[in-house]
Amino acid sequence: MLRYSSTLLIIAVALLCGLGLVMLASTGVWVRGMENPYHFVTRQAIMIVIGIVAAAAMAKVPGDWIRKLTPAAYVVSCILLALCFIPGIGIEEFGSKRWIKFPVVGQFQPSEAAKMVIVIALALWFTRWQTEVHTFWRGFVLPGLIILIPIGLIAAETDVGTALSLGVAVGAVMFCVGTRLIYMVPTALIAMTGAAWFVYNNPNRWGRIDAWLDLENPVHQLDRGMQQWRALLALGNGGPWGVGLGNGVEKFGTLTFAHIDFIFPVVGEELGLPATLGVVVCYVAIAVGGIGIALQARQIFERCIALGLTCVIVVPAMVNIGVTTAVLPNDGLPLPFVSYGGTSLVFSLAAVGLLIGIHRRSQVPVAKAFPLGKDVRLAVRL
Repeated sequence: MLRYSSTLLIIAVALLCGLGLVMLASTGVWVRGMENPYHFVTRQAIMIVIGIVAAAAMAKVPGDWIRKLTPAAYVVSCILLALCFIPGIGIEEFGSKRWIKFPVVGQFQPSEAAKMVIVIALALWFTRWQTEVHTFWRGFVLPGLIILIPIGLIAAETDVGTALSLGVAVGAVMFCVGTRLIYMVPTALIAMTGAAWFVYNNPNRWGRIDAWLDLENPVHQLDRGMQQWRALLALGNGGPWGVGLGNGVEKFGTLTFAHIDFIFPVVGEELGLPATLGVVVCYVAIAVGGIGIALQARQIFERCIALGLTCVIVVPAMVNIGVTTAVLPNDGLPLPFVSYGGTSLVFSLAAVGLLIGIHRRSQVPVAKAFPLGKDVRLAVRL
């Protein structure tokens, strides 16, 4: 079963990308202010092609190259994250400073690239200090500082959802490597307390919590809780079998960001329960395939990368599905491979390519037995 991890991963990602194109063709037509009704699906298709090229390139990159380029990539990622706060380069949208824009490259979100780099940098550190993963300094404090700088910059952009999901991913890597729980648990509790204090003192985010706890309140349904309330109505309207592709009504403006963060309820409304369960099964398949690749990796460096990248893909998907079904408070995380977003799609596909490359290198060829000749010689021992 483990030898087919890459096949399972590719099939699940291909199905999600295909579903994303279909749903963007259904929802993107109704986005306000767009002259071309197929603008989003066209750009998403282009980004899928670019992402496939990036995945093929990452699958062929030797592990030694990744080790050598990681320190430089880490520094560049931190610089790009810091540029989000520079006027004229950083772009603020909906109260968040998550994007930067360059003349040739255009607008992109550097935190998507930083997620991959952070995981690889953490894996490189634990590879260098394998015998000291249980110590306080080299097993906990110093690797914690490595991830604290970029995660702190991402959180300062008010992209708290990405920071928390990335924190879960690196926490899983540190736990599996062998960092002692006596160091991790108190730190996690302190971080959760600090996050709760920040949310409580932030009127916008605390308003989302308050609306999430009382979605049936008409005041919240017209304000901060409107997205989640309309998402629940979309899922309820679809029922078990959906109303048919293109026949959903919540995407007509009442469910904002139906093509980005809240595309999952539109899938449920138009295609029904089989499609939503199929999406969940695809992410479970990605998790199983990624963990299978990590188990087969022959080096701790590649094992940590495989585990971390799997969490980087699956954890935001869990959060997005939880938000759109009102299990979790509202946050701005897209659904990987399905939601519209060029930066997220390209780097997610690049992460998949890196996973496939790790799996390819971990396969040990089995030597075939040398066939015996047809001539049989008999000897008589006297």
